[in-house]
Amino acid sequence: MSTPDPLGTADLLPLAVAIPLLGAAVLAVAGRRLPRPGRDALAAVWAAADVACLALLWARTAPDGRAVSWLGGWTPRGGHSVGIVLVADRLGTGLALLVAVLVLAVVCYAWRYFDEPSGEHGGVFPALLLLFEAGMCGFALTGDLFDAFVFFELMGAVAYALTGYRIEDPRPLHGALAFGLVNSAAAYLSLLGIGLLYARTGELGLAQIGAALDQRAAAGHGRDALVVVAFVLVLAGPLVKAASAPFHFWLPDAHAVAPSPVCMLLSGVMVELGVYGVARIHRVVFAGAGGLPDAVVRDTLLAAGVLTALVGAVMCWQQRHLKRMLAFSTVGHVGLFLIGAALLEPAGLTGAAVYVAGHAGAKAALFGLTGVLLDRYGSVDEHGLHGRARELRLIGLLFVLGALALAGLPPFGTGLGKAVTEEAAGHWGGWLPVVFVLVSALTGGAVLRAGLRVFGGLGAPPSEHPEVAATTGEGEEPEIREPGRRPPAPMLLVPALLLVGCLAVGVVPGVGRALAAAATAFTDRAGYLTETLGGPGGPAPAAPEAWWTASGIGLGLLSTLLAVGFATAAIRRDPRRGTGGLYRATVLPLRRLHSGLLGDYVAWLAVGLAALLIALTAQL
Repeated sequence: MSTPDPLGTADLLPLAVAIPLLGAAVLAVAGRRLPRPGRDALAAVWAAADVACLALLWARTAPDGRAVSWLGGWTPRGGHSVGIVLVADRLGTGLALLVAVLVLAVVCYAWRYFDEPSGEHGGVFPALLLLFEAGMCGFALTGDLFDAFVFFELMGAVAYALTGYRIEDPRPLHGALAFGLVNSAAAYLSLLGIGLLYARTGELGLAQIGAALDQRAAAGHGRDALVVVAFVLVLAGPLVKAASAPFHFWLPDAHAVAPSPVCMLLSGVMVELGVYGVARIHRVVFAGAGGLPDAVVRDTLLAAGVLTALVGAVMCWQQRHLKRMLAFSTVGHVGLFLIGAALLEPAGLTGAAVYVAGHAGAKAALFGLTGVLLDRYGSVDEHGLHGRARELRLIGLLFVLGALALAGLPPFGTGLGKAVTEEAAGHWGGWLPVVFVLVSALTGGAVLRAGLRVFGGLGAPPSEHPEVAATTGEGEEPEIREPGRRPPAPMLLVPALLLVGCLAVGVVPGVGRALAAAATAFTDRAGYLTETLGGPGGPAPAAPEAWWTASGIGLGLLSTLLAVGFATAAIRRDPRRGTGGLYRATVLPLRRLHSGLLGDYVAWLAVGLAALLIALTAQL
């Protein structure tokens, strides 16, 4: 007689959200009574427990299947349910696992870094990190549109608090307000779209809404203006969170003022959740007969992805504030992820998934290394730090490796993700690989230029030009306990391990194969609806290849060589030379759009949504 499993696979889904929630509560209560090492150790234990839970969930979920958990046992009756459902396929679980791993890395990185207050407020920072983790994991695992909004708001509210953690300084407060207000406005637009869908279908579950729209279409009531408007409104929140142009303005402002460990999470995994939300909501709710045609959605999202990638890359090259530079690099790469997701096929989504996994390691490592500069010199300004960090040879080497990874150098995971995505994109538009190469070269080249100047002292010190005035990284508030000290071991070890993780994504064949199978199951809409609503799922289509090809290696080397060329040209450029006519005609207006004014950002939110609505309706 077999013994019942005390912890079934379905039980792991709510547990993955409950563990960080419980850990946050314990830290908030016990943190004020514990010394700093005790608080750090306690936070690491809770973070590691969630990693173990999600790793077990990944192992127990079939590559082409899903784990479904109806909280409280409120299972569907006749296809309808009022219960809360969590649904885990391999892609959602993998993203939640990435969240948990990065949170654990950030907790370890901040062991001896962050100058956290003691006494009554002791333990608040790690508690907020765990609360942030709960919101992100819940968003990745939910199967309900309203719950997605709740988790979206939870992770947003905590992210605002973490961004403005140094509330005594007006700059973090301003950045957190811009972040909070723009994202909250978009979230409530999403809630309005959810209300429209509920009014039309009477359902809130992703699968139930999709099935109800399909049933209306089968009865002769196809899509109408309400469905199109609901699609635009529901996607407002995820698109703003993903920092897709023109909804991206809040991102560099928030990164510039947020503590370095927080930036590791914002760029490493939070904005990627926005792209995941766009893909999940479209695939389950709107990809059926009652939704929008794939061709219309594909063309619209492809245009948004290309615009985002180019804007991010051009603005990244213009920055001297290292955190803003890395933030705009994230915008550029999010555009490439969005292109992969917009292809609406397993190959493109596979490439985007591999790209996200590699990018998380490289970008979090670069933010961690930038935190070392802030720790050591109280500055993150490329010009002001020129040659000052020559003594930090190992950190400089890691920084340069991170820059090359961003450029797509094989065999880093970023290079493999770029290769798989650009090959899939090339089947839809022969010019799209050019975008991948250009964006990778500009973003990687900008970071490489900064690394060579700061850690190598190469080239003449840059001169100031009034017409290209930029936000500097001088005069930053310390985040540390002992400014100018020797960098603690975790601040070196964690970025190094993150870069090793980025490399592992590109050299371990099993990673690509697993993500390819996960992406294929993600696109199986019929299987998702059937398994969520209580039926057996069918076999998923064959997964695409996710490994290096000769063209992928060649384009990766090309983008890396271009990045090195761009960086070398910038370093050797005569600092007394002014700007050219092309710069004043194209780049300067783009820089001026990033005004830092909250009213402008909200206006661009309205303009972007209107453009999205017009683009969709014009194609129907």
